[in-house]
Amino acid sequence: MKKTTVPPFPPGPDPSPGGGSLEGVVDHILFYNPENGYTVCRFLPDDGREMNIVGAFPPLSPGERLKISGVWEVNAKFGRQFKVTSFLPVLPATASGVEKFLSSGLIKGIGPVLARRILKAFGSETLSVMGEAPERLLEVPGLGAAKLAEIKRSWTEHRDIRDLIIFLQEHGVSTNLATKIYRQYGPRSYQVLRSNPYQLCLDIWGVGFKTADQVALRLGLDPGSLDRIKAFLLYLLEKDSEQGHVFSFQTDLEESCRRELDADAGRAAAGLRELCASGDVVAETTDRGRAVYLPFLHRAESEAARLLGELSASPPLAPAFDVEAALREAEKDAGLSYSPAQRDAVRECFRRKVLIITGGPGTGKTTIINAVAELFRRWGRPLLLAAPTGRAAKRLQETTGREAKTIHRLLEFNPKTGEFKRNDRRPLAGEALVVDEFSMVDLVLLYHLLRALPAAMRLILVGDKDQLPSVGPGNLLRDIIASERLTVVRLDDIFRQERDSLIVLNAHRVNHGQPLLYPARGDRDADFYFLRQESEEGAFRTILTLACHSVPRRFGLPSLSPHIQVISPMYRGLAGVDRLNEELQKRLNPSGESLRLGAREFRLRDKVMQVRNDYEKDVFNGDIGLVCGLDRERYRLVVDFDGRQVLYERDDLDALVLAYAVSVHKAQGSEYQAVIMPLLTQHFIMLQRNLFYTALTRARKLSMVVGSVKALHIAVKNDRQVLRNSLMRERLARAADLRF
Repeated sequence: MKKTTVPPFPPGPDPSPGGGSLEGVVDHILFYNPENGYTVCRFLPDDGREMNIVGAFPPLSPGERLKISGVWEVNAKFGRQFKVTSFLPVLPATASGVEKFLSSGLIKGIGPVLARRILKAFGSETLSVMGEAPERLLEVPGLGAAKLAEIKRSWTEHRDIRDLIIFLQEHGVSTNLATKIYRQYGPRSYQVLRSNPYQLCLDIWGVGFKTADQVALRLGLDPGSLDRIKAFLLYLLEKDSEQGHVFSFQTDLEESCRRELDADAGRAAAGLRELCASGDVVAETTDRGRAVYLPFLHRAESEAARLLGELSASPPLAPAFDVEAALREAEKDAGLSYSPAQRDAVRECFRRKVLIITGGPGTGKTTIINAVAELFRRWGRPLLLAAPTGRAAKRLQETTGREAKTIHRLLEFNPKTGEFKRNDRRPLAGEALVVDEFSMVDLVLLYHLLRALPAAMRLILVGDKDQLPSVGPGNLLRDIIASERLTVVRLDDIFRQERDSLIVLNAHRVNHGQPLLYPARGDRDADFYFLRQESEEGAFRTILTLACHSVPRRFGLPSLSPHIQVISPMYRGLAGVDRLNEELQKRLNPSGESLRLGAREFRLRDKVMQVRNDYEKDVFNGDIGLVCGLDRERYRLVVDFDGRQVLYERDDLDALVLAYAVSVHKAQGSEYQAVIMPLLTQHFIMLQRNLFYTALTRARKLSMVVGSVKALHIAVKNDRQVLRNSLMRERLARAADLRF
């Protein structure tokens, strides 16, 4: 018997054979992707039919009225639907439409009950009152001044976003980008777009030069204009700084302009001259070519070198006690036996104004910090402890038993102004400052730190020069040591209690390019294992078994424990961060309430990571937490960071990623009881000695490397590092009047 197909909605004439225009009301949101605005929703046209519409929209709410244009299409899964190519927001015309619109939550501060009260008070004049005389809302019972202010702000934002979307749609710009533009600039959106649309790629997360360039060209900018070239040059400088470079060579910038914009070297040079004249860049001739800086990086590098030189040149205050005797007493009280290098490091802390202490794992850096802190306590002089990240500061505090702060907190960073309250006008107070994990400190942060140090304060920088450099510009620890102008204590000896640790021994062997040591066959108590898997698929399956079953059982920990971490050198590929996160989420947190964001999905109890600094929330790049609250309707999450709960609104969610697996760079500065790491030839471009070394030293009690022998050999032997453009070494070497 022949089957009949039931249409997905009541039959009726299309607006036109191929499509056309419709006006109606959003009834129900079936799907929304905040990353690109893709939306599927139930729509009620004025002719009374129900239908599905799809397209790119800003966040819609039930009750919104739209005038849409598009075409009909048949989706293999969902059937017949209307694909929207353009739309205009229209305010509702009927009482029921107004009530549904106001009740939708689109206008913050108005819920269903208040919406009915407002409609009862003003009837058909409701929307006119809200748009033209919002103060009259105070006539509504129970609506006070604070609620009125919230409603006015939200109404204005909704109206401005609508107008901006209409304007940008006329120029082929997506509604999702229009929404992002308004969130960033607010009422200044038109001014920014007209004066410098390239500002978008500098200010808006996820917007690159190509996107901003498309907007600019659609708004009528001449493709050959110097404005376009100058914007591209500034963009290149920003991108190079994100890769760790303090400056860019002019020849490289000119080549990028030729390749990407089809602009010859003369036009690029002309653009650079104008940028130099306006103060937007600073150019300096070096032995290696002409260096082009963003002004704040040039100032930071020049001033940091000068301040370090001046600080180290002044004599330190001599302690009023015998350092040697006090050191012996501290050693006896702690029940320790300091090595000659450790004794030398402690002595130098009292002889020098600036001291660098560097060494690998197991060489006693923390023991030195403890000894120094104890001697300052006996002296009766205040010692400050700091680290670049919250995780590193917390670990420093736990190991020393003394207060330690992030550098940002120490300098009293104000997220609203973007400035540090501690500076040369209001310096820090104390006899000395110890900064741990200094390899993670970038140039700009060092500059602000040095500005806040009084001339009498000692500065003790502790770190591992063989770890990866900071995420931000510069490679400070290596550059300062290479300048040979500051006193450096190198710790090379592994302490006796660490000599049984294969993690520690192998970390040092990696640094020397030596073959690794492995546990005896059948040894189930070792802290390092290499599990050979030549194929990516085999490594992938092994990592899942280890992370979900074997390692949690060994430590008696839950599978979702933050003490177990998968670290991968790459994001892509079967054994990369992204794919591992996807599969580990399925296995470790398979069910529960969730929030989908395009290809990503967050679930209650998910392990997540913050991927950029947010000073207002007091969460920073690399911080890991657990999702403890979820609001699907408003696209909001609550994340628990070590007992502190932080709310993420819809616009904040692109700062979060899953953290069942993380990159080596993101793991820097953290320690975990157990680390599981793939190492495969597919990761070839990331198989570097310092990267493998950094990953290996993230583990305290267990490090498991899964991969091929060839990849392991490449990683250990490859000591080539990606050089960062910086003149810190040269500037320090030229610093005048350095005395030791």
